[in-house]
Amino acid sequence: MWPVPLRRPPRVSVVRLSGMIGAGGRFAGGLNDAALAPLLERAFRRGKPAAVALAINSPGGSPVQSSLIGARIRRLAEESEVPVHAFVEDLAASGGYWLAAAADDIWVDAASVVGSIGVISAGFGFAEAIGRIGVERRVHTAGRSKSFLDPFQPEKADDVARLKALQEPIHQAFIAHVEARRGAKLARDTDLFTGDVWVGAQAVDLGLADGVAHMVPKLKALYGDKVRLVAYGPRRSLFSRLGRAAAGGALEAAEERIMRAGYGL
Repeated sequence: MWPVPLRRPPRVSVVRLSGMIGAGGRFAGGLNDAALAPLLERAFRRGKPAAVALAINSPGGSPVQSSLIGARIRRLAEESEVPVHAFVEDLAASGGYWLAAAADDIWVDAASVVGSIGVISAGFGFAEAIGRIGVERRVHTAGRSKSFLDPFQPEKADDVARLKALQEPIHQAFIAHVEARRGAKLARDTDLFTGDVWVGAQAVDLGLADGVAHMVPKLKALYGDKVRLVAYGPRRSLFSRLGRAAAGGALEAAEERIMRAGYGL
């Protein structure tokens, strides 16, 4: 008789999406599509995984990078016919929720902060300060719109109107993504797209998440007690790890702390 082949336990690829979302040059230690592309390819295609689990802990960042990463997750999921589960840790806000919504279901901790479906632009104004210290601002442009929201000049109503005109289509794209991914699960008696956030079971009640659950017990419930979790993370050189502690990395870390503080974290 031929020996009966041993059946391997199912494996689930685990990808950690932690940090701010932004273009690679600025957010070397954060999340961007170019850096995540090979990692996600391996997670979906290596070893025929039963599923991919996303461990998400992000205050958001670039809407374009959020869209690119989310679209890549969906494309790989559909091409490989692999389900995707998102597990929110402290925070999936703004672009962080965009990533979570790319999954087939979203699971949160009872204290996870979820939502912030909106667009923000923040800055400072120094128009009066430079005058006090005797600095004269000189700006020369070809094209009347080249000097836009200059922090060293008084804020102009036309500039604010232009900014809002730029923000609105981005917000609508975010709403369309959430509507497409969450569909009938979303509560219709609450405006979910004001930029507000909700915690744990509140997010579940509103349809922004599917339940309160942690990764390991939930994946065991879905795929059996013998499920193997295989972690996929970025391969960073010694130089890049040291660079993260340098001035650029320190500024990035400070900006991320500021963003998280906006959600009480």
